[in-house]
Amino acid sequence: MSYTKLQAGRAAAVTPSDTVNIPAVTGGTNNGCVLYVGGAGTLKVTTIGGDDVTFSGLIAGSFIPVHVVKVWATGTSATNIIALW
Repeated sequence: MSYTKLQAGRAAAVTPSDTVNIPAVTGGTNNGCVLYVGGAGTLKVTTIGGDDVTFSGLIAGSFIPVHVVKVWATGTSATNIIALW
């Protein structure tokens, strides 16, 4: 059985954008991050696999356990989004 690290070592606020990806934490290749959503709403993201997905009906305090490279401004109403690496 492999061990999966469950704690984040880095965190940063995310500004949703239709054109800009979330920067890589080290400045190199963006391997994605998981998200914390502080304010309820809808969240449109692009995964590291290139899938555009919309999560609807999120409640405040939700974690999104998907490796994400972009949070879209269009289609996102959730607020206080934090990237966790």
